Amino acid sequence: PSRPTYSPAGRLQLPDLGSAEPDRLVLRCGVDDRQLLIEDAPETYYLTDYYRSYPLVLVRLPRANEAMLRELLSQSWRMTSAKTRKPAGRLRSPHPLKTNRSRSDQPR
Repeated sequence: PSRPTYSPAGRLQLPDLGSAEPDRLVLRCGVDDRQLLIEDAPETYYLTDYYRSYPLVLVRLPRANEAMLRELLSQSWRMTSAKTRKPAGRLRSPHPLKTNRSRSDQPR
Protein backbone atom coordinates (compact mmCIF):
# COMPACT_ATOMS: atom_id res chain seq x y z
CA PRO A 1 0.00 0.00 0.00
CA SER A 2 1.10 3.57 -0.66
CA ARG A 3 2.25 5.56 2.33
CA PRO A 4 2.91 9.23 2.85
CA THR A 5 6.62 9.98 2.63
CA TYR A 6 8.94 12.87 3.33
CA SER A 7 11.30 14.11 0.66
CA PRO A 8 14.96 14.81 1.49
CA ALA A 9 13.99 18.47 1.82
CA GLY A 10 11.50 17.49 4.56
CA ARG A 11 8.39 18.17 2.45
CA LEU A 12 5.42 15.87 2.89
CA GLN A 13 4.57 13.85 -0.22
CA LEU A 14 1.21 12.11 -0.39
CA PRO A 15 0.55 9.29 -2.84
CA ASP A 16 -2.15 9.77 -5.46
CA LEU A 17 -4.93 7.49 -4.29
CA GLY A 18 -7.31 8.42 -7.08
CA SER A 19 -9.61 10.40 -4.80
CA ALA A 20 -12.96 11.41 -6.22
CA GLU A 21 -12.30 14.82 -4.67
CA PRO A 22 -8.91 16.18 -5.71
CA ASP A 23 -6.83 17.82 -2.99
CA ARG A 24 -8.82 16.03 -0.29
CA LEU A 25 -7.62 13.39 2.15
CA VAL A 26 -9.62 11.02 4.35
CA LEU A 27 -7.92 10.20 7.64
CA ARG A 28 -8.83 7.89 10.49
CA CYS A 29 -9.55 10.04 13.52
CA GLY A 30 -11.35 9.57 16.82
CA VAL A 31 -14.88 10.97 16.82
CA ASP A 32 -14.16 13.39 19.68
CA ASP A 33 -10.96 14.64 18.02
CA ARG A 34 -12.80 14.95 14.71
CA GLN A 35 -15.45 17.19 16.27
CA LEU A 36 -12.78 19.45 17.79
CA LEU A 37 -10.93 19.74 14.46
CA ILE A 38 -14.12 20.63 12.58
CA GLU A 39 -15.15 23.19 15.19
CA ASP A 40 -11.67 24.73 15.28
CA ALA A 41 -11.03 24.89 11.51
CA PRO A 42 -14.15 24.11 9.43
CA GLU A 43 -12.46 25.54 6.32
CA THR A 44 -9.83 22.77 6.60
CA TYR A 45 -11.58 19.79 8.25
CA TYR A 46 -15.04 18.62 7.38
CA LEU A 47 -17.35 15.63 7.14
CA THR A 48 -19.97 14.41 4.69
CA ASP A 49 -23.01 12.32 5.50
CA TYR A 50 -21.33 9.29 3.95
CA TYR A 51 -18.45 9.37 6.48
CA ARG A 52 -20.45 10.50 9.53
CA SER A 53 -20.73 7.02 11.10
CA TYR A 54 -17.02 6.23 10.67
CA PRO A 55 -14.06 7.43 12.78
CA LEU A 56 -12.75 9.57 9.90
CA VAL A 57 -12.21 13.20 9.02
CA LEU A 58 -11.83 14.80 5.59
CA VAL A 59 -9.02 17.30 5.08
CA ARG A 60 -8.78 20.03 2.43
CA LEU A 61 -5.06 19.70 1.69
CA PRO A 62 -4.45 23.22 0.30
CA ARG A 63 -5.67 24.65 3.62
CA ALA A 64 -3.96 22.14 5.92
CA ASN A 65 -1.14 23.16 8.23
CA GLU A 66 1.78 20.83 7.47
CA ALA A 67 2.67 20.22 11.15
CA MET A 68 -0.94 19.35 11.98
CA LEU A 69 -1.19 17.14 8.92
CA ARG A 70 1.92 15.24 10.00
CA GLU A 71 0.38 14.68 13.43
CA LEU A 72 -2.95 13.56 11.97
CA LEU A 73 -1.21 11.16 9.57
CA SER A 74 0.78 9.67 12.46
CA GLN A 75 -2.35 9.34 14.59
CA SER A 76 -4.26 7.79 11.70
CA TRP A 77 -1.47 5.30 11.06
CA ARG A 78 -1.31 4.34 14.76
CA MET A 79 -5.08 3.80 14.89
CA THR A 80 -5.01 1.71 11.73
CA SER A 81 -1.97 -0.36 12.68
CA ALA A 82 -3.37 -1.03 16.16
CA LYS A 83 -6.40 -2.68 14.55
CA THR A 84 -4.24 -4.94 12.38
CA ARG A 85 -1.66 -5.92 15.00
CA LYS A 86 -1.98 -9.37 16.54
CA PRO A 87 -2.58 -9.31 20.28
CA ALA A 88 0.43 -9.92 22.48
CA GLY A 89 0.44 -13.02 24.56
CA ARG A 90 1.23 -16.66 24.08
CA LEU A 91 3.23 -17.74 21.12
CA ARG A 92 1.55 -20.13 18.78
CA SER A 93 0.83 -23.40 20.56
CA PRO A 94 3.01 -26.34 19.60
CA HIS A 95 1.81 -28.77 16.98
CA PRO A 96 -0.68 -31.15 18.66
CA LEU A 97 1.03 -34.25 17.29
CA LYS A 98 4.53 -33.25 18.32
CA THR A 99 5.75 -33.50 21.88
CA ASN A 100 8.62 -31.88 23.70
CA ARG A 101 9.72 -35.19 25.25
CA SER A 102 13.19 -36.44 24.55
CA ARG A 103 13.71 -39.84 22.92
CA SER A 104 14.46 -41.46 26.25
CA ASP A 105 11.11 -40.27 27.70
CA GLN A 106 9.04 -41.80 24.91
CA PRO A 107 7.35 -45.16 25.42
CA ARG A 108 8.84 -48.16 23.63
